[in-house]
Amino acid sequence: MKICVYGAGAIGGHIASRLHRGGAEVSIVARGPHLAAIKANGLTVHAVDGEHNSRLRATSDPAELGPQDAVFVTVKAPALPQIAAGIGPLLGRDTSVAFVMNGIPWWYFNDLGGEHDGKSLPRVDPNEVLRKALGPGRVIGGVVYSASAVIEPGVIEVEQPKSRVILGEPDGSMSDRVVALAGLITKGGISGEATPTIRTEIWNKLIGNLAGGTLAVLTGAAPQTVYTEGAGVKASLAAMSEAAAIAQALGADPGTNHEARIKSQGSMAHNPSILQDLEAGRPMEIDGMFDAPLALARMAGVPTPTLDLLVALCKIRAESSGLYKR
Repeated sequence: MKICVYGAGAIGGHIASRLHRGGAEVSIVARGPHLAAIKANGLTVHAVDGEHNSRLRATSDPAELGPQDAVFVTVKAPALPQIAAGIGPLLGRDTSVAFVMNGIPWWYFNDLGGEHDGKSLPRVDPNEVLRKALGPGRVIGGVVYSASAVIEPGVIEVEQPKSRVILGEPDGSMSDRVVALAGLITKGGISGEATPTIRTEIWNKLIGNLAGGTLAVLTGAAPQTVYTEGAGVKASLAAMSEAAAIAQALGADPGTNHEARIKSQGSMAHNPSILQDLEAGRPMEIDGMFDAPLALARMAGVPTPTLDLLVALCKIRAESSGLYKR
């Protein structure tokens, strides 16, 4: 199977390595020193199961690669308009495109059913450029748990003890393509999972990101530090409860043991990715991770006073750093 990973940073590079080890013919789209190092020395991943070096076809120009059987999009949300502009050469008649990203995805209302079916999210997909470039039939949803970082060009360190990639169809079907892609990831040495409830899985991760990510941006600290403060725990529990209520109002069914979430996050010394972006001066994923859930709350009529405050303060922090525009 020919698979291109579009955006081979820490997450994308790790997924590309696992797909390669699972037997796929993998290419990557990357840029800058990271791309140059991969071309020269291959892509190296340090993980709990060892060091893996993969020699992959790598380019900054998707047109060099031609049509693929599948594409994994693993960029940060601010780069999605560039994906819409560049992905065309990778698309054959039956190419599937898996968006493995944080936050509420642009396709969230595709095949949802009910009164919100087919709605768009203008802050996540401005002018519907992705919807126009792809159409709904290609899309696969994805969630990844793999705390990792590019520690030097061409080298990724994975801190997550048990990395997972979860894939699912927007319409809830257990399609052959989702099962096949999840199987390749599993063969590559981490957990690849196919699910009929991808929106529930999106919320299961997003609930933690909404609480832990906002507090991390506001404090500049990892969850391990934030959750030593009782007020931080209280705010996080309130934010998680509000996020779960949004999900439930829209038909998803995430876990509601928020104390367990906080206990799990409380051992994390790893800075959330959105805090890493703030510290590195990179555009921040405010719209998909923080703003879009509140847009869904307004659609569903769910009150979110704690999230409203936390997200508003995060927007101010991001704007004042020149990393976000309303």
